[in-house]
Parts: sequence; C-alpha cells; structure tokens
Amino acid sequence: MTDQDGFIHPYVPNAAPGPRKRLLDAVGLASVKDLYASIPENLQFKGGLDLPASMPGEYDLRRHVEDILSANKSTRDFLNFRGAGCWQHFIPAICDEIVHRGEFLTSYAGGTYSDHGKNQAIFEYQSMLGELVGMEVVTPPTYDWGAAADSAVAACGRLTGRRGVLVPELMSPERLSQMRGFTKPHADIRTVRQDPATGLLDLDDLVAKLGDDIGAVYFENPAYIGTIETQGAAISEAARSAGALVVVGVDPISLGVLAPPGDYGADFVVGDLQPLGIHMFAGGGCAGFTACRDEARFVAELPTTLVSATPTKVDGEIGFAWSTMERTAYDTRHEATDYYGTTQWLWGIGAAVYLSLLGPKGMVEIGEGVMQRSRYAAGRLGGIAGLSVLQADTPMFKEFVVSFEGAGKSVAEVNAALMKQDIVGGHDLSTEFSALGQAMLVCVTEVHSKGDIDALVDAVQEAVQ
Repeated sequence: MTDQDGFIHPYVPNAAPGPRKRLLDAVGLASVKDLYASIPENLQFKGGLDLPASMPGEYDLRRHVEDILSANKSTRDFLNFRGAGCWQHFIPAICDEIVHRGEFLTSYAGGTYSDHGKNQAIFEYQSMLGELVGMEVVTPPTYDWGAAADSAVAACGRLTGRRGVLVPELMSPERLSQMRGFTKPHADIRTVRQDPATGLLDLDDLVAKLGDDIGAVYFENPAYIGTIETQGAAISEAARSAGALVVVGVDPISLGVLAPPGDYGADFVVGDLQPLGIHMFAGGGCAGFTACRDEARFVAELPTTLVSATPTKVDGEIGFAWSTMERTAYDTRHEATDYYGTTQWLWGIGAAVYLSLLGPKGMVEIGEGVMQRSRYAAGRLGGIAGLSVLQADTPMFKEFVVSFEGAGKSVAEVNAALMKQDIVGGHDLSTEFSALGQAMLVCVTEVHSKGDIDALVDAVQEAVQ
C-alpha cells in the first residue's frame, strides 16, 4: 500500500493519506520511515515481502481464512478419550456468552474506579471456589495448575525455612519438571513411592522420608493416574507431625463428590480451572488457582492481588476492588520472592459462571456421572482378553490406567488403530513411567455416552486382536 498507487486498504486504520499525515504531523515526523530511523541501516529490511495479492473484498477474505481454519482438527471431529491435564468437558453456552462480553473480554486490569463488573465477577469466583475447596482465601487465576503448585510449595519452604519437598512418584512429568525448574534455587524435590497395587501414596515411605529438612508435602487428589487418594487426612497428619506444610492439588470438578482438601488438613490447595467451563485450546485454556486459610502468614506469601467486597459510603451498597495489596507479595514485586504478572482472569470469570450455573446439586450430579462412566469404561476395557486395568479396586475419578502388556501391543499401535476410526485414544504412559510398561491413561467425562464408551471398547478389542 503506497500513496503513489492510490490504494487505501479498508482494514488498516488511518491508511488514507490525510489521516496518516495528521498523525505524522502530531509526532513531528515527515514520513512513516522516520519511525525506524533508530534502527541501523544494515538491519533494515530492503524491498518488499513476498506476500500474495491483497483481498479487499470481505467475502473473499472470509472465505480464504475459513479455508485455512478448516485444516484444523478438534475434539469435535473425533471421539476423544485423552486427558492427562487438559480434559474435554461440556461447556454450557452461557459460559461463552459471558466471557465474550466486551467489558470482560477486552478489559485488562482496572483500578478502584473502573472494571467494577470484572472485580465483582472475580470476587464471586473466589467465593465459590473457596467454598468448593474448603478455604477462605482464593487468588485470582494464575497461569495454570503447575504455576499454582510451584508457588505454593515455594511458599511452604519460606514459611518453614526448609528446602525439602516431597511429591508423588507418579505425578505428571510436565508438572514435576515445571516444579523442579521453578523451585530449583531454593528447594529440593524428592518423590514418594506409590503402591503399585492401589495407586495410593505409600505412607511408610512418606514417613521414612519426612525429616527436619522437609518443608512441604505435595500430593494430588485425584492422582495423575486417576485414583482417589483416600488417605488425605493421614498424609496431612504425618506431614504436620514432622513440621511440614501440606499442599493438595485437585481437579475442582471432582469436589462435588470428594471432600474438600481443607477438610483433611491442607494448608494450600491448588489446581486448574479448565474443567469448569473452559474449552480445550491448543496451548491454552488452562488457568491455575491457589487457595489457603485466612491467616496472615499464608496470605503474605501469595504472589497475587486479591479482590474483596466492602461497604461503601452509601448505606447498603457494596464495592468490589483490589484489597490490601500490601498483604501479598504482589505489592512488593520489585523485591518479592514470587510474582505472577498478567494471567488468566477471563477464565476465572468463566469458572464463576459455570459454578453459579451448576450450583452444589449440579456439581454432585456431574461428579457422580463422571465416576459412573469411568467405572463402566474401566470394567468394559478390563474385560478384553490381554488387557487389565491397574489399581482397578481403588476408587477412580475420570481417568484410569489400562495395561496392554498381556495383549503384546504397544499403546502407540493401539492409538494408531483407533485414529483410523476417528477415535483419540488415551494418553501413552509408557514413555513417562517405564515401570508401568505399555499403559494407557484413559479419560472419560460427562460428554461420553454409553454408546461412545462401547465404541471405544469395540475399537480397542479390534486393535489388539
């Protein structure tokens, strides 16, 4: 686009010569090229980019973009049974409607006198999630579950003055790698054995490794492999007896049927909001949360802002705003031990919509439905000759492990066969935990019907024959 050819692009603001000249005059420049005068001549691009012809017609442009997008494939195009950290759940239409409202979608971070609706939405999110996890204080969203867990175990180290952190041996390798990298300067991560028969944390191994150098015990419920940790209170008591703090990682959609971690001794609760009304995205759709008791020593370690409600000067009126920033590390981020920056507030609003829509009864119903479906799927897959479901007698939620050792097939081979039938199989655990052999982590949620599960079973049976 040049003034010489007379073309004014309809999609480029201020492209016409008149408005462009007024902008240049306002900043005291004669040409757009003057904006780049500080860039050395030898670094400036010469000539023109090899781009296709422009599409001034809106229809032509739309059709071109839609052709490009049609190459993408999503879980809508397949029957999907893969989870392992990002799961396919049903997203009510109202969740999308609210988060796409302009005042939420385009809002960044206003102060006391702006973004009132956003502040109230985040307050409601904090309140509902706090009730769900059994804690009084909940942060606005962090980057993801891993970021929340990293900050929580690091805070435990600062609070106790101890470097040691104990985590499950079958923890998500990605989350463990993230935690090791984040806490490396001030923490030593060690693993605790999980009973191969039950998938539960080995209490004897935990107690043996607890010492005066351990500042935090981190475990997940449900575990990465889907088993429900029924020893939460015993784990918390053992940690507390040794002077350590407890961090529990949760899948929040399970808390309609599982006890909140605050009830069995957690000091911090972390997890990901993705199951609560957030779509699966390529490289996105995740948003972590951190919750703790309303004690000054814990709140002071939070790397975030907090949103609170307070009476205003008008009788009966409530205001919502960032609250007492000096209580958290956010206010002293130039010298803070932890800081999280711009994150995923929009997903917190989506989670608030989801939680308010379902309510306590809805969370119970969806949790029970997920457990029923996953148990049915485990029973059917475990009945295929050569296959076995690991930890089959332990309660499970949403995910479970299927071993293909007896069938003489690799998970990669089975998944390749399933893809030919437009089925995305479970996550391959063989490269993550070699001790499990050829094992697949299968994910079943409320989106799967009995027919969907039966189709998976039929396809797997065909693949292993």
